[in-house]
Amino acid sequence: MNSKMKQAAAALALGLAATTASAQNIVEIAAGDERFSTLVAAVTAAGLVDTLAGPGPFTVFAPVNEAFAALPEGTVETLLMPENKDQLTNVLLYHVDDRKLSANMIPAGSNYFRPILDSERLCITAGADGVTIADGTGEMATVVIADIMADNGVIHVIDKVLLPGTRPACH
Repeated sequence: MNSKMKQAAAALALGLAATTASAQNIVEIAAGDERFSTLVAAVTAAGLVDTLAGPGPFTVFAPVNEAFAALPEGTVETLLMPENKDQLTNVLLYHVDDRKLSANMIPAGSNYFRPILDSERLCITAGADGVTIADGTGEMATVVIADIMADNGVIHVIDKVLLPGTRPACH
């Protein structure tokens, strides 16, 4: 191999190593984005940091701070109390699927999806206007940013906190 080819191969290897070293997991991405500070605080309070930083794969429907602020007054503060850890954990796991689902993997139309909180269902609708998610309250969240790729899954940013409850109508 000539000197120029060796240099090019070394530069490529160095670039690939830097790319691999900079890969971030779901928690690291969320922690590095101020729009998710409430979500990160909740994940920390629930003791789910190690889980969501683990190997996955995960799909996280991540509510922005404004989504948490839209909950009834005092809801977030109540959920963050240590005595409500189980309830907080259930709400957070309702936002997580144990597969890596990019937006193009969500089938057109309305379909039930089973989050990690497996006693519950979400109705995810994909169409020309984007992706919406019906939760246990019957309210709709909209995916406002899709496909933030992490090394252990994918994040879809949503504009509402998903709450468990009654199975949403899906068809």
